[in-house]
Amino acid sequence: MTKPVKNNLFGLSGSLKDQLAQKMLEKRLKKVTEAKMQSGDVLRTRKSLQSNSKIPDEFCRFDMFPGYQQIKILEAGGEQLGVPSPFFKSHEGVATDTTVIAGKEYINFASYNYLDLCGHPEVSKAAEDAIKKYGTSASASRPVAGERPIQRELEIELAKVYDVDDAIVFVSGHATNVTTIGYLFGPKDLILHDSLIHNSVVQGVQLSGATRLTFPHNDWQALDEILFQQRRNYERVLICVEGIYSMDGDYPDLKRFIEIKQRHKAFLMVDEAHSLGVMGERGHGLKEYAGVDGHEVDLWMGTLSKTLAGCGGYIAGETALIDHLKFSAPGFLYSVGISPPLAAASIAALNILNREPDRVSSLKARGNQFLELAKDKGLNVGSSAGLSVIPVITGSSAMAGRLANACFERGINVQPIFYPAVQEGMARLRFFICSSHTEEQIETTINVLVEEMHKLK
Repeated sequence: MTKPVKNNLFGLSGSLKDQLAQKMLEKRLKKVTEAKMQSGDVLRTRKSLQSNSKIPDEFCRFDMFPGYQQIKILEAGGEQLGVPSPFFKSHEGVATDTTVIAGKEYINFASYNYLDLCGHPEVSKAAEDAIKKYGTSASASRPVAGERPIQRELEIELAKVYDVDDAIVFVSGHATNVTTIGYLFGPKDLILHDSLIHNSVVQGVQLSGATRLTFPHNDWQALDEILFQQRRNYERVLICVEGIYSMDGDYPDLKRFIEIKQRHKAFLMVDEAHSLGVMGERGHGLKEYAGVDGHEVDLWMGTLSKTLAGCGGYIAGETALIDHLKFSAPGFLYSVGISPPLAAASIAALNILNREPDRVSSLKARGNQFLELAKDKGLNVGSSAGLSVIPVITGSSAMAGRLANACFERGINVQPIFYPAVQEGMARLRFFICSSHTEEQIETTINVLVEEMHKLK
């Protein structure tokens, strides 16, 4: 139940109260972050740690981890601002254009079931048949005893999407980036990525020990300049971009990035987590949309949890790359193989994608409708292309949280993204569009957004 919001804090207006509370929150978070950095920088001699009594409590208590303290600060800030947590809502069925939470149906914009293939009868039956044949687990890593024909079938079909030699499937999308980048590259290498790249890429770079540099969002010219200055100082160089950026809903000029990687003898990796099933006439992603040859990109990465209605990730590319990862990448070699029913579900979803391109067309129509209506109403949608991801930028984190809760009260489920996930001033509601959303649902949502934003200002 939503708690009533107090009208005043120390006699101040609601707007000024929000601003002051937000500044207080930022200062507390900054203090915790600085303390974390200082604790990591201090060199402690063996002599100073000889006595256990001299070891600070912060090094042996979970409740004193800086990350946990940040969580508690955010929770306290939400309570002070009168913003109940909008997270961890339990969905009681398949989440498509609608979902059921606590027994009530909502228009749903919080799930990336873009083509409504999760819950599709054909996909569910494929998973059921795989369970009957193989059980629920591969029960071993694939090189040892976890290989099943259905896993290999999925990899072959994924390679066909990109017109490349082969593909490899991992059990986690996030881990796909971490283990692939972390294994292939090392301290003598350079990895450059878009400033808005997904966390999994950053984690992979940190694991690799390679030098990490960022370039401004989608700015291929800045990337080119960095490489002119830095390329000669490193052995291997990897450039990482996304097909569709999951926070902003825009995409890179792929042909430009290909030109740059060729000019500087670098590798190019494209994360297609949010673009497969969305871009191109057949939904075959940024490759199809940009009209490039699959071999012009060195590593095609994607996930199975969005368009392909499963769970896991993949890398597609040339034979030497895939064989190398299959025999040596820790996240594949030392991990259980993908569950047979999940592989079966993704194969079935891929078959439907290839057979029913109208789903892609419907998704694009609803995304474009949302984008244009939002713009007409004066909503800030940033640089979104209006495909599958559309942000509505609210400004303050307090506004984002309150607006998400207000929408929820009126039957619309959408998640806020706010500080520190994005910089303060760029907090937003992130709308995932799916092919089954109706024109009426989109119109209703835009009208509710405008009405509730007006009330909260």
